[in-house]
Amino acid sequence: MGVITYVVLAIHLICAIGLILFVLLHSGKGTGLSSMLGGAMPTTSSGTGIIEKNLDRITVAFGIGYAVSAVLLMLVYRPGA
Repeated sequence: MGVITYVVLAIHLICAIGLILFVLLHSGKGTGLSSMLGGAMPTTSSGTGIIEKNLDRITVAFGIGYAVSAVLLMLVYRPGA
């Protein structure tokens, strides 16, 4: 395996762990780990606070990174070569 394969594999692993962590930080029905961080913060008119919006953005970024690294890993990984 080449250096590029290891780099893409490391990015894939980081995105997978980050995706798991940030999905777990999201709140469900008004409770969750994110309410522990910003429970006293007021919500906007859409019903989500600033922390929830940032958690959404970070989670989407990790999801996109995971998908892109999966496609790149499929292209560069050659087993047995």
